[in-house]
Amino acid sequence: MAIMAGVPKTPGPGQAPPAHLRVTNQDREHVVEHVKVAYAEGRFDELEFDDRLERAMTARTHGDLMPIMSELYGTQAVARLSPLPPPVRSERAPESNERLGAAAAHLLVLLGIPVVGPLILLLTGGKTSPYIRRHALEALNFQITLVGASVLLPLTIIGVVLLPVIWVVGIVLAIVGGVSALSEGTFRYPMTIRLVK
Repeated sequence: MAIMAGVPKTPGPGQAPPAHLRVTNQDREHVVEHVKVAYAEGRFDELEFDDRLERAMTARTHGDLMPIMSELYGTQAVARLSPLPPPVRSERAPESNERLGAAAAHLLVLLGIPVVGPLILLLTGGKTSPYIRRHALEALNFQITLVGASVLLPLTIIGVVLLPVIWVVGIVLAIVGGVSALSEGTFRYPMTIRLVK
C-alpha cells in the first residue's frame, strides 16, 4: 500500500512538531502546567507569569508555544513539549494555618489596618509559605492602590462622591479574597497597581 505524499508525520518522542502545526487545547494546557510549576518554584514574578500564561492560552501553532518552553528549559524544551503527563505540582496543598494567614492578609483591612496587615504577613509568614506570600502580595498591592486613590480622589468633586463607593467595593473584594484564601483558591483584585513584587 502506497503512502500518500504530503501527509505530515506525527513527531516521535523528543522531536518538535512543525512550527506551523496548529495546537490543541491539550497542548496549551500542557504548557500552562509547566508555566504554573515554574511560577510556584519562584522562577519568575507575577507579571512574567501572567504574560506567559496569556501567550500559552492564546497560542495557535506550536511555533507560538516553543518560545515559552525555551524560556523555561532551554535546549531541553523539545523533549518537554512532547505529549507527556503533566508535571506534578511542586507546591503542596496549604495547611490550615497557611490558609488562615492568607485570609488574614485580605481581611485585616476590616479592622482598619490597610497596607500594614498584609505587609506584616508578607514579611513573616510569606518567608516560609509561598501561599501566604502570594495572597499577602495581592492584598498589599490592592490596599496600596486603595489608599492612593483615597488620597488623590478628594482633589476632585467627583472623587469625593466616588470615595465611599470605592471603599465599600474594596471591603467586599477583601472579603471575597479572604474566602478564596480559606478555600485554597487564587484571587486577583481588579484595577490594581502592582507596585510590590
